Amino acid sequence: MGVFVFLPLVLPLSAWPVARLAEVHLHPRTATRLLTAVAVVMAVCSTLCLALLMVVGTAQLPGNPLPDGWSDPEVRAAVPHDEVAGRAAIPALAVVATACARTLWRHHRVTRRARRALAGLPGPTVAVLPDSAPYAYALPGGRGRVVVTTALLAGLAPAERRALFAHERSHLGARHHRHLLAAQLAARANPFLRPLRTAVVYTAERWADEEAARTVGDRPTVARAIGKAALLSRGTPAPTLAALATTGSVPRRVAALLAPAPLARSWPSAFTSVGLAVWGAAVGALVSAMSSANSAVTLFVILHAATRL
Repeated sequence: MGVFVFLPLVLPLSAWPVARLAEVHLHPRTATRLLTAVAVVMAVCSTLCLALLMVVGTAQLPGNPLPDGWSDPEVRAAVPHDEVAGRAAIPALAVVATACARTLWRHHRVTRRARRALAGLPGPTVAVLPDSAPYAYALPGGRGRVVVTTALLAGLAPAERRALFAHERSHLGARHHRHLLAAQLAARANPFLRPLRTAVVYTAERWADEEAARTVGDRPTVARAIGKAALLSRGTPAPTLAALATTGSVPRRVAALLAPAPLARSWPSAFTSVGLAVWGAAVGALVSAMSSANSAVTLFVILHAATRL
C-alpha cells in the first residue's frame, strides 16, 4: 500500500476551496447536497484508513486474538512506519467511534425530549408556545412540527410570520436535519472536514431562505423576517433542539435575499472558477475513495495469504 494508505486522512483538505466557493456561488440546494456527499465520502474513507492501520497495529500486540500470520514482517511492510502508525490508529479510531456515538445519542435524546415536551400541545404541524423567550425551530420526525413562541410572533408583522413559517417548513420538507447530522458526523470522523460542516449549516439555511422567498413571493420580506428574528432572539436562552442548530451568518443571508435569486443550476461549468473548485473536490473525494478501496483490497490479499488457511 505504501504512503497511499495515509491519503484519505489528509485529502479532505482538497474540499476546503469548494466549501467556500459553493456556499457563495452555487444554488443553496445544490451546495448542500454536494458538500454533504463530499463530506460523507471523505469521512468514510478516512475511517476505513484508520481501521486498516488498526488491524496492522493490533496484530503486533502480545496476546491479540488475530491470526499470528497477520503480524509477519510481510504484512507490516505494507504500511510505512507500521509500529507507530498502527498503534496510533487504535486510539484515533476509538476517539472517532466515541465522538460519532455521542453525536448520535445526543441528537436522539434531544429530539425525543422535544417531542415529549410538545406531546400535549394542540396542532399536528405547528406548536405555539406561550413563552417570553423568542425563538423558533423545526422539529423533525414523522410529518414534522414547527415550534415558535408567542414572543417571537409578537415581534413580526403578518407577512414576516408567513415567511418564518415557510422557512421552517422548508427545513422539514427537505429533511435538512439529515444533511446537518451527516455533516456533523463527518466532522467528528475527520477534523479536516469541519469547514464543510460549517458550510452545510449555512447552505441549508440559505436553501430554506430561498424556498421561503419562493413561497411568499417577496424576497425583502423574508430578509426582514430573518433579520428581526435574529435581533429578537439575540441573547435568549434557546431550547435544547434549537441550541444544536445554528442559523449561519445572518448578515450574509440577508444580503443574499436582497440580491437576485440564484440560478438553480445543478452542476457548474468546469470552465469557471467555481466549476474548477467543485470538480477538484469531486476528484479529491474520488481519489480518496479509490485509495481506500485499493488499500483495503491489498491488505485483504496480504492478510489472506498470511493466514495460511
